[in-house]
Amino acid sequence: MNTFNIPEKQDLTVRSLTIVKKITDENPEYAKIFTNAESFEEVISKLKDKLLNELRGNETAMQAYLSEKAENVNKTGWKEAGIIRLLNYIKYEGSSFSDPNRNNKIFVNQPIRHLYNAIVLGKGYSKKDFFLDMLYLFRQINGKLKQKEPSEHKVRSWMSKYPSGLSEKVIEKRKKNKERILKIIVERISSGKEVSRRFYFEEGLSDEERYKIALKWWEDYRFHLRFAVRDPELLNEMLDYSLRPTRMKVLRAAYKRGIPFFVNPYYLSLIDVTITPGKIGIDRTLRDYVFHSRELVEEFGHIVAWEKEDIVEPGKPNAAGWLLPAHNNIHRRYPEVAIFIPDTRGRACAGLCVSCQRMYDFQSGHLNFNLDKLAPRMSWDKKMKKLLEYWENDTQLREILITGGDAFMNTTKQMEQILDGVYNMAVRKIEANKKRPDGEKYAEMVRVRIGTRLPAYLPHRITKEFVTVLAEFKKRAKEIGFKQFIIQIHVESPMEVTPKLKDAVSKLLAAGWMVTNQLVFTAAASRRGHTIKMRKVLNDIGVVSYYTFSVKGFNENYQNFATNERSVQEKTEEKIIGKLTPEMYDELAGLHNNIEKTQKILSDIRKENNIPFIATDRNVLNMPGVGKSMRFNTIGITSDGRRVLQFDHDHKRTHSPVINKMEKVVIVESKTIGEYLKQMESMGEDINDYLSIWGYSSSDTEGRVPVYRYPEYDFKITEKLTNYEEI
Repeated sequence: MNTFNIPEKQDLTVRSLTIVKKITDENPEYAKIFTNAESFEEVISKLKDKLLNELRGNETAMQAYLSEKAENVNKTGWKEAGIIRLLNYIKYEGSSFSDPNRNNKIFVNQPIRHLYNAIVLGKGYSKKDFFLDMLYLFRQINGKLKQKEPSEHKVRSWMSKYPSGLSEKVIEKRKKNKERILKIIVERISSGKEVSRRFYFEEGLSDEERYKIALKWWEDYRFHLRFAVRDPELLNEMLDYSLRPTRMKVLRAAYKRGIPFFVNPYYLSLIDVTITPGKIGIDRTLRDYVFHSRELVEEFGHIVAWEKEDIVEPGKPNAAGWLLPAHNNIHRRYPEVAIFIPDTRGRACAGLCVSCQRMYDFQSGHLNFNLDKLAPRMSWDKKMKKLLEYWENDTQLREILITGGDAFMNTTKQMEQILDGVYNMAVRKIEANKKRPDGEKYAEMVRVRIGTRLPAYLPHRITKEFVTVLAEFKKRAKEIGFKQFIIQIHVESPMEVTPKLKDAVSKLLAAGWMVTNQLVFTAAASRRGHTIKMRKVLNDIGVVSYYTFSVKGFNENYQNFATNERSVQEKTEEKIIGKLTPEMYDELAGLHNNIEKTQKILSDIRKENNIPFIATDRNVLNMPGVGKSMRFNTIGITSDGRRVLQFDHDHKRTHSPVINKMEKVVIVESKTIGEYLKQMESMGEDINDYLSIWGYSSSDTEGRVPVYRYPEYDFKITEKLTNYEEI
C-alpha cells in the first residue's frame, strides 16, 4: 500500500483540535493505536486488525465487507455499517480520484493519514468538517450515535410545518401578490414600456377598465409567457422590492454573465414577499429553484454534461453504447426507452430551473427562451418522421418519453403532430412485426410518457383544446396496443400545489392520462417532513410519485445540493410511513385501467392502510455514467470533509450490456455533511433532528413498484439488439 508520506507542517485550527480531542477521549483504545505505533504503516495494520476482530462472529457483516455490495451492508447492524466504512477507508487509503467540483483536480484519498497527523502531530491540512465526520463515525462504532428512527407522530409533526398552496390563508395572500404584479404589468403596457400585438389597451380606457381586461388576460397562458420577467430589476419590482442586496448582487451578476432569466407572472405570484412569524422559509423551495446562486454564476460557461451518455458524436455510440441519429433530439440510456426532444417550442420552458439538468444546453444555446425563434422549420415534419424511425426499427424500444425543455410548451397543433407521428410509427412497427416469427419479433410500443413542469410553473397552459388532443390520442393509441399513458410532471413543493394545478391535474386525469411526479431533492426540499408532505398533497389531488432525484451536477449546483446521505435518511426514516404491503402495490397497478378514478383510489388505499401518502417513488441519483441508482458504498473522504461514494448500477432493471464492462462509478460529493447541516440550521431547522445522517454511508436502490412496470407481451420478442455497438 502506498501511504504517501507527505509531511504535514501546518498547524490545525483550535476548532479542529477540539474535535480531535473528542475523538481520542471517547475512543481510548483506538487512540492508543495511533499514539503507540512506531510508524503509520503499523497504525494501518493494527487498526484493520481491530476492526476485523469486531466483525468476527458476525458472518453477515463480514460478508458485507468482503463482497463490497451495498445491499449486504444494509443487512448488517448500525455499528457494523460504521466499522465497514472505516475498513473501506483503510482499503482505499492512498487511492487517487478526480474531483470535478475542483476543476478535476486529482486528490489522494487519505482519511487515516489525516487522522494520524492530527492525533500524533497536531498538524495537517484537513478542515473541521473532516474531523466532524470522523467523530460521528467513531460515535457510530462506539454506540454514542444511535440509529433512533423517529416515531410516526414525530414524522407527521414535521409534515405539519409545511402548508400547501391549497390553504385558504395562502390563497388569500397570493391574491394580493397577483394584484400587485398585474398592476405593474398594466402600467408597463400603458406607458409603452411593453408593446404586444396581442395584449394592448384601446385609447381612452380608465385604470379600472384596463385592470379588468388584464384580469382576463391572466387566464391566458400566452400572457404569462409574453410578460415573463427577464431581468433582475423587474424581478425585484414584481416582488415588491423584497429581495435583499446580497441576492440582487448575485442576480445582477447572473444577468451580466448571460445566464437566462425567465420567471412568469403566475409563478412569481406564488412567492411570499412578507415574513410571517413562525413561517419563515415556507416558500424557500420555490425561491431556490428560480433564483440564481453565486456558484452557478461562477461556473456558467464551464458547465459540462453530468450524464456521459448525453455526449454524442455523429456515427459513434454514446457512453451507454447506443447509436443515435441526432444528438440534440434523442437521448438513450436503457434498452426499452429513449427520450425524444422535438425541434419545436418544446425546447423552451415556462421558467428557468436554476438546477436544470440541461443547464449546459442553455449555456451552449441548444435550449433558450426565444420563443419566436423556436418555431419549427418547414422541414420538421420530415425530420420528425425520420427520427421516429429509430423507435420503429429498434428491437427493444417499447416506450417513448417526449420532453424538452418542456413538452407542454408545444402549441396544441405541434403536440397533435408529434403524437400523430408516434401513433403512425407504432402502427408501422406492428405491421412489420406480423411478418416476423415468434422469438424474432420486435418490442412494440406500450407506453408513452410526456415530461412537463407546466402544471406547476404555468397550469393555465392545460386548456380544453390541449387536453382534447391528449384524450383523442389515447383513444386511438389504446386500440393498437399502447397500455400506459403517463404525464410526468415536476412539482417541487406543496406550496406549488395550487387550485390551478389541481384543476390542471383533474383535466389530465379526465383525459385518461396517469399523472406522476418527479422531484429534485434540493436542499430546501430535503428539510424534514417537506417531501413527504408534498407526496401527501399530490396524492390528495390524484398524482402518483415517480422519482425523487438527488441534485446532479457539480459545483454550479452547490447551493441546492442535498447530500445523498440525506436522501437515504429520508427514504429510511420518513418515506417509510407511506409503504404498502406487496399485495397492496399489486392492487395499485390497476390504476392504468381506472385513471379517471385515481384520486378516489389513492384516497381509499390510504384510508384502508391508515397512511398519509403512498410511497411509490424511488430515491435515486442519475449517475454520471449510465442509468439511475442509489446503490453505493462510502469509500473515502476529502480533507475538507466531502464524502467519496462508489456507485454500482441498479441491478433491478434491464441495462445496456455496456455496464458489464464498466467499472463502478466514483462520485465526490460537492458539499460536506457539516455544511449541509449548517444550511439546514440557516433555514430554521433543528439539526438534532438530522444527527443520524452521519451514519448513512451505504444504500441499495429501491425496487420499482408494479404500477411502473412494463406490461407483458403475448408473444416472444428477439434478444437481438439494434442501434447498439460495443465500446
